[in-house]
Amino acid sequence: MARPIVAVVGRPNVGKSTFFNKMAGARISIVEDTPGVTRDRVYADVTWQNYTFTLVDTGGIDPYSEDPLLVQMRTQANVAIDTASVILFFVDGREGLTGADFEVADMLRRTKKPVLLVVNKLDTPMKDMDRMDFYALGMGEPMPISSVNLLGIGDLLEALCALLPDPEGTEEEEGEGPLKIAVVGRPNVGKSSLVNAILGIERVMVSDIAGTTRDAIDTPFTQNGRDYIIIDTAGIRRKAKIKAATLERYSVIRSLAAIRRCDCALLLIDAQDGVTEQDQRVAGYIADEGRACVILVNKWDAVDKETGTLEKFTKKVRADLKFLDYAPLLFISAKTGQRVNRLLPEVDRVCENARRRITTGLLNDALHDALSVTPPPSSNGRRLRIFYATQASASPPTYVLFVNDKELFHYSYERYLENHFRKTFVLDGTPIRIVARERGEKEE
Repeated sequence: MARPIVAVVGRPNVGKSTFFNKMAGARISIVEDTPGVTRDRVYADVTWQNYTFTLVDTGGIDPYSEDPLLVQMRTQANVAIDTASVILFFVDGREGLTGADFEVADMLRRTKKPVLLVVNKLDTPMKDMDRMDFYALGMGEPMPISSVNLLGIGDLLEALCALLPDPEGTEEEEGEGPLKIAVVGRPNVGKSSLVNAILGIERVMVSDIAGTTRDAIDTPFTQNGRDYIIIDTAGIRRKAKIKAATLERYSVIRSLAAIRRCDCALLLIDAQDGVTEQDQRVAGYIADEGRACVILVNKWDAVDKETGTLEKFTKKVRADLKFLDYAPLLFISAKTGQRVNRLLPEVDRVCENARRRITTGLLNDALHDALSVTPPPSSNGRRLRIFYATQASASPPTYVLFVNDKELFHYSYERYLENHFRKTFVLDGTPIRIVARERGEKEE
């Protein structure tokens, strides 16, 4: 299940970034007593008890300012609000109510989303009464906290988690519902053209101008009796290439959210450019999220070909995207329709592999074969012992290996076992997770 998004919003300089950094466990956002310091939305995964969610920090919302930077920060915050499951509305307990707080409250009410009103900077119990004025916002009970001193954080997180989906029992049954396909990549690699080619209609605007698609657009469709949802996303561009006065800077989280909630990601690469550094970053997002993947080299019709061109290009892509070595590779043209008809069967296949469950008996037979061919390594006179394996989950397939000492389970041997399982059970198109656990160790 995709992690829910929690947006931290409010006017400038109310302590949003300080709270974000405390939750993220690091100084990820810049903290400074100057309004407007946080210009880019920042996000990090946070775990509280059994709940994991993505916390999104935003720039301050100043409803009255015509300053171009603050106008863009308002837009940025609106994007975060639009993608959020729960909103934390921060106000300043020291400064008290302002007209801007009322404007932000009105904006949040129109979203119809759960909102927690957080009164920050209440550093002592004596200041708790200062929160009472904020009832006037009509946003429910004001929750007093101090981000700097970590006062009231536990109560806030308890209230927040009560608004999130239950981490147990809320996932769809494997195989239920339409397959969700996210089309991702750099700007102007042909994502919208590919979506239109798959759908056979002009569903999304197509333009040669990079960044035309600002939002993630979901389109349900049915083919050969199977239901799909295809998600066309805005291009993900390196920060240094994003102009401060464009909306492109605010589209990244939509694309990342699309990767998180998809069953299969179609990674588009421009055949004329080859694999770029930013292609590698996008591929890294897909790998990190554990999504099934198909790599598509688009605009193949525009490449001058000679003997061996396909083989050379394949070798180069595989070398540049080593961490997606499990993903099938197709050379297509969204413009001419070349090989587009092969996409959905490939998506079906890799999704089936990602959802596959291997019985404990078959998994341990494969494990014993691997141990016989290449015994586990030893270190300082101690040899790794693997007692047995079991599959903990699917999408992606996750195998738990019970061992005598996790410290002896070297990454190289993990890769060996992963490759062995992949060949034995034909699991191309999906990442594989292998977790070493000592017997008697509690599951995290």
